[in-house]
Amino acid sequence: MNLQKFRNIAGNYIFIIPAFLLFFTFSLYPFFKVFQLSVTDWDGISPYMNYVGLENFKDLFMDNTVFWFSMKNAFFVTFLALVVQNFLALFLAILCDREIKGGNVYRVIFYLPPVLSGIVVGLIWNWIYDGNYGLLNHFLTFIGLGDFARSWLSDPKSALIAVSVIHMWKGFGWGFVILLAGLQSIPRDLYEAARVDGASSWIVFKKITAPLMIPVFILVSILTILGTMQLFDIIIATTGGGPGYHTEVPMTRMLASMIGNSKFGYASAMGVVFGLILLIISMIQIRVSKMMRQV
Repeated sequence: MNLQKFRNIAGNYIFIIPAFLLFFTFSLYPFFKVFQLSVTDWDGISPYMNYVGLENFKDLFMDNTVFWFSMKNAFFVTFLALVVQNFLALFLAILCDREIKGGNVYRVIFYLPPVLSGIVVGLIWNWIYDGNYGLLNHFLTFIGLGDFARSWLSDPKSALIAVSVIHMWKGFGWGFVILLAGLQSIPRDLYEAARVDGASSWIVFKKITAPLMIPVFILVSILTILGTMQLFDIIIATTGGGPGYHTEVPMTRMLASMIGNSKFGYASAMGVVFGLILLIISMIQIRVSKMMRQV
């Protein structure tokens, strides 16, 4: 190997070293550290870690009141996001895909919520949902539905739904952008030919739009599930997991175990199990997507 070739190869590696160091420090090392902590009873302070084997995992699977209840809450919010949030995103994307006046303005407005900080969004909705002077209760009273007014984030019957609405409001924008990009990639000639043949809007959507958008639908569904299952900031800014455990999700449950109970090993075991669940869901989705593309 001559000197010039060596310099070229060395130069290439030098350029990727900063990116590799960042990846190793903030992704790779914490990933393996979680596995190490999951088999210990570390309290987050002591310099010593006692090896306990699979005791944390055993306790976790026997914990049928908190962690698995938080998983149930996460699946509930995810289901609403898949159905309601993505339907809204698709509906708005179809509208903006047409030649409408001010279409670019609408696109910017619809994409604003995902850009905002989750903490800021949570604080704003805290004011909207407030039981005493909240905007929602004032509106319900104004239209004659004052009997439905309540402290939305403090009522166990409405807290999880209220948090889900916040998440869907904040999250529909990125799905809207992806779906709109998919719609705009469909050749316009297909639509024009369908109109010439007298096809209705529903037939056009069923025979042209939906089949060609399947890969985009799958991508949006995967991102929706993975993103919603890891919901954290909005919960922290609104309910903190309460009232009781009615809005607890896996991420907040891990935080509570670490900070509230000083059980870093147990929280790490939660992280490992939760990560495996997300991995299984992702593999199932990828498998289903391959099957759908072959149909």
